[in-house]
Amino acid sequence: MGGSAGSRRRLSDSDSEEETTSEPQAPLLGRQGAHWKNAVGFWFLGLCNNFSYVVMLSAAHDILSHEKEAGNHSHVDPGPIPIFHNGSSRFDCNSVSTAAVLLADILPTLLIKFLAPLGLHLLPYSPRVLVSGICSAGSFVLVAFSHSVWISLCGVVLASISSGLGEVTFLSLTAFYSRAVISWWSSGTGGAGLLGALSYLGLTQAGLSPQHTLLSMLGIPILLLASYFLLLTAPEQDPRGEEEADIAAQQPLIGVEAPACKTNFGWNISLQERWTVFKGLLSYIIPLVLVYFAEYFINQGLFELLFFQNTSLSHPQQYRWYQMLYQAGVFASRSSLRCCHIRLTWILALLQCLNLAFLLADIFLRFLPSIYIVFLIVVYEGFLGGAAYVNTFHNIAVETSDKHREFAMAAACISDTLGISLSGALALPVHNFLCRLP
Repeated sequence: MGGSAGSRRRLSDSDSEEETTSEPQAPLLGRQGAHWKNAVGFWFLGLCNNFSYVVMLSAAHDILSHEKEAGNHSHVDPGPIPIFHNGSSRFDCNSVSTAAVLLADILPTLLIKFLAPLGLHLLPYSPRVLVSGICSAGSFVLVAFSHSVWISLCGVVLASISSGLGEVTFLSLTAFYSRAVISWWSSGTGGAGLLGALSYLGLTQAGLSPQHTLLSMLGIPILLLASYFLLLTAPEQDPRGEEEADIAAQQPLIGVEAPACKTNFGWNISLQERWTVFKGLLSYIIPLVLVYFAEYFINQGLFELLFFQNTSLSHPQQYRWYQMLYQAGVFASRSSLRCCHIRLTWILALLQCLNLAFLLADIFLRFLPSIYIVFLIVVYEGFLGGAAYVNTFHNIAVETSDKHREFAMAAACISDTLGISLSGALALPVHNFLCRLP
């Protein structure tokens, strides 16, 4: 590698002055082109990775409202028949909370993220991406053709495996690129929320059945694979050192196994070092856990119960609008890193918990007169969640050494999943309690 660089310098000295001055421009343009390809590539990876996860949450009310009957795929049902826990319940409740879909959509992800630090790094990146894409496609197909709530939940589990495996993989992969790609990845995940919720809302509102809506989204897994294998470039600089750059730079993209003599980079660090790094991450992990606990308790525990009868929107339509507006707030804030950096993310956690307390109080007291006030609160809720996510990972990337960054990014991504899982587990009994209230 050093010899080839020296050869280029000797050739440069023997060339004309005009060629010498123009020579650096080509590598510069090449680097700029690679930078934008990688930026766009990570944006699309973020979009595609979270798309199926978001769609399953947007479809949660439809999945649990009724079991599809054979042949009932040519139209959208006008709405579910309310199933009350008792005849005097004040809420229009499904027999099972939408938190059940949330748990099916997050627990496999939680398991993947817990196990990832133990050995997922031994599997090259390319097979991981292939599995993620296949599971994403399988989730759409299984839910679309399901005639049973439980088979639909199995499809949701596939979406969770796809999203969890993809997030661990792609956040670890950012360690091989410029720190700027974290902003693009986060923006893409926010875009997945907005486009996923909006596309499901728009297509069903336009009269397309849930089955056909889901099948129309099968292009997303294909775009995921194309973005990874065709759009991303091999990293120009590898944190493992110049001597190994030619081989190591290709490893994330083509799955070449690293030789045993690698230096201590990324995952190849001692358990004591990993524990030390993890303890240092707790100041960012704990606030992000709280943010996601509060917002997903709202989304999957309270959205279904925030039902307004003084509007033209049906109950399923109100639920879809809540999901779409929440994702709009997430997208805006996850794309805001270039404008605003927030280091004290615990402030966002506090504000999100206040959101939860306010909306829970409204469930009991019914003091909000209009659904449009809830719409504004939901956008604000999404903005806080997205800001917490993008700033947490940006702060970790900036403050972590090259040696530990790959491990730190993968370890910290447990935060949102843990918070979501805890909220889903608590939302189920709370749903049952509230739906029994007279």
